[in-house]
Amino acid sequence: MTAKYFFTSDLHFYHDNVIQYSNRPFKDVTEMNEALIANWNSVVKPTDVIYVLGDVALCKPDLATSIVKRLNGVKHLLFGNHDKNLRKNSDFLALWASAQDYKEIKIHKQPIVLMHYQMNVWNCSHHGSWHLHGHCHGEGEHITNSLDVGVDVWNYTPVSFDEIKETIIQPAITVLERCT
Repeated sequence: MTAKYFFTSDLHFYHDNVIQYSNRPFKDVTEMNEALIANWNSVVKPTDVIYVLGDVALCKPDLATSIVKRLNGVKHLLFGNHDKNLRKNSDFLALWASAQDYKEIKIHKQPIVLMHYQMNVWNCSHHGSWHLHGHCHGEGEHITNSLDVGVDVWNYTPVSFDEIKETIIQPAITVLERCT
């Protein structure tokens, strides 16, 4: 069975204020944390690959570590602005296959640039490369071939490569249909 690829961002485990700021439908952080874990594990299998584009948790590293241990998949981290206290914690970092600020990958020959922050242009952006990001909580600008993969945009669940492909390519098809 082939591994699937998933992306997510802005989980904000243990962050009380994100419930209000992002209008999340949870009564408290315990409910939010458990819903995010259940949603993640409902789609990401242990052998799947998942990229987390920052803002994992706002808590002490031992609490963040205990949450990440419960999450399925081969996990890669792109640091966000709220991950400062986690950057140097060896127990936390040991749970990730990789951890950095910026990464370029290819999935099924599709070049993808990953970063917590939304960019206006990125490597090969004018040649079909995609840019996946977080940070905006659904409030970012629409930029062709760029997509916010944050949980606030995707019903508090990681989004698959196939869903991203449909979302990014579909608008281009619609424009082409109007031009012919």
